[in-house]
Amino acid sequence: MRTKSVDVVRISTKGPGDVSGLLSLIEQGRIDPKSIVAILGKTEGNGGVNDFTREFAVSALRTTLAPYLDLPPHRVEQRIAFVMSGGTEGVLSPHITVFTRDGAANHDSGISGKRLSIGMAQTRDFLPEEIGRDVQIRETARAVAAAMADAGIVDPQDVHFVQIKCPLLTSDRIEAAVARGHEPVTNSAYGSMAYSRGASALGVAVALGEVESEIDDEHVLRRFDLFSSVASTSAGIELMHNVVIVLGNTTSSAAPFEIGHAVMNDAIDSTAVIDALKSVGLHIDDASKPPTASRQLVNIFAKAEAAPNGSIRGFRHIMLEDTDISSTRHARAAVGGLISGLSGTSAVYVSGGAEHQGPPGGGPVAVIARLLANGSD
Repeated sequence: MRTKSVDVVRISTKGPGDVSGLLSLIEQGRIDPKSIVAILGKTEGNGGVNDFTREFAVSALRTTLAPYLDLPPHRVEQRIAFVMSGGTEGVLSPHITVFTRDGAANHDSGISGKRLSIGMAQTRDFLPEEIGRDVQIRETARAVAAAMADAGIVDPQDVHFVQIKCPLLTSDRIEAAVARGHEPVTNSAYGSMAYSRGASALGVAVALGEVESEIDDEHVLRRFDLFSSVASTSAGIELMHNVVIVLGNTTSSAAPFEIGHAVMNDAIDSTAVIDALKSVGLHIDDASKPPTASRQLVNIFAKAEAAPNGSIRGFRHIMLEDTDISSTRHARAAVGGLISGLSGTSAVYVSGGAEHQGPPGGGPVAVIARLLANGSD
C-alpha cells in the first residue's frame, strides 16, 4: 500500500530574501504551503562563518510561510526543515528546492517499483563543547534512524542522500564553554565548521552501517578513510542542533520521482556524475540514444572539497594554499562547473566542505528525476 506522495520543485531566486517564485506557485495552487516539509537552498554568500545570507533566506521563508501555517515565524522551523547552503561561486545559480509530502490515496494507479520518499528529524541542541565530538556523532546517528522511519525507508541501501544542517562555534560559544570549565574541539570558528560537518557525516555512516569499527572523537578529521557515501553536511551560525533530511526510495511512496547517487572520487570525476544521472534513467553521455522522454531532471545535489593531499590525479592544486579565496569556494566553483556542464543546468546544489563525506577530495552526488508518462519508460 502506497501511503505517501512527494513533490519536488526547483525555484530560482533573485537574492537570499526573494520569495516571489515560491509565492507565485502557492497562489497558482501548484504548491500547498501546508504540505511543505523541507526547503533546500543555495545562497550567494561566502559560505563561511559570517555568511548571513543563509539566516536571511530562512528568515524570509519563515515569515512568508507563517500565515499559511497559522504559526508565528519562529515556530515555522518546527514544521519545515530549512537547509541553506551558502556559496554560488562560478556558474552556480542561487535557487531553492521545495519538498512537499501528502497522502497518496489517489496516486496508486499505474505505479510500480520504489519511488522517492523524504523523512526529517532533529537532534537536541548541542553544547559548544559537544560540537565535532562523539556526542554529535551519536545524536546524529539517532536522528538519521528517526528520519528513515519518517520516510518509510527500511533498507539503508535505499537511502541515496542525507542532507544535514549543523552548527558551528563562535567566539561567544567558545567563551561560554571555557567559562563552564570545558574545552571546545577547536578555538577557531572557521575550523569548527569542518569538525561539525565531519562528526555529522560520521553519524550518518554509523546509522547506515557504512563503517564497521567504533567511532569516537579521535576519528573526526583524522581517519578520512572512514566516511559516508550519501552524507552532505553544511554548517551554519543560525542553529545549535542538527537538522536531518533523508532522501531515498521506497515502495510506500507514490511519488512520480526517483533518486539515485554515485560517489565522486575527486573534483573532476565526470564518470561519477554521469553514473548518478544514469541511476535514475538520464543518459546524457550517449549521443546515439534518443532523449529520455519519460525522465526529467529535477535537481542534482553534491559535495565538493579540495583534495587534502594537495593534488588531483598527480597534479598539484593550490586550493589549500590560496590565502585570498578559501578552498571551499574553489571546490564549489570547480565541481559546480563540472556538474553544470554535464547536466545542462547551473541551478544545482553543490555544497563545500566534504569531510568524511565520500573519499578525501571527492564526495557524493545525488540526482532526482521526475518520471513522466506514469513512470514507464
